[in-house]
Amino acid sequence: MFDNPYIHIIISTTGVYLFIILALRVLGKTELAQLSITDLIFVLLISNAVQNAMVGADTSLGGGILAASVLFVINFIFKKLKYKFPSLRKVLEGEPVILIHNGKIIESNCQKNNISKEELLQAIREHGSHTIEEVDSLILESDGNISVVSNEYKHHSVRRLKKRKNA
Repeated sequence: MFDNPYIHIIISTTGVYLFIILALRVLGKTELAQLSITDLIFVLLISNAVQNAMVGADTSLGGGILAASVLFVINFIFKKLKYKFPSLRKVLEGEPVILIHNGKIIESNCQKNNISKEELLQAIREHGSHTIEEVDSLILESDGNISVVSNEYKHHSVRRLKKRKNA
């Protein structure tokens, strides 16, 4: 299709990059940060599957370096664009979602993001709390990570502030 094989690599690599961003965006945030063993295998296989689409028959060092360089440049450009245009960030990455508020699970948000009660409990334990009722907020961040703010944290913070005022 293209007379110059390097133009082919640039265009193919750009297309694969855009496809993977779209696929991850459609599949949801949890695919990014909460990797299980099957998710890790999936990511490794995807990278292998799209390699030929990016470089085609060119298995040379130059072709590989060009494809990697294009990925770095595209990623750099997207980071600058997301910083300059916050609305683009929302489209590409989504927004944080509250899954627990004041010790109560927000079922609709959990269902939209395919988060089970067991996954919520695991995240709560990982952040040092024991029960859902102890959690003020559990937030699924736009990068797929989970943030937990618990009553214990709030009580410790209030105690520290009172001690500082009394000292």
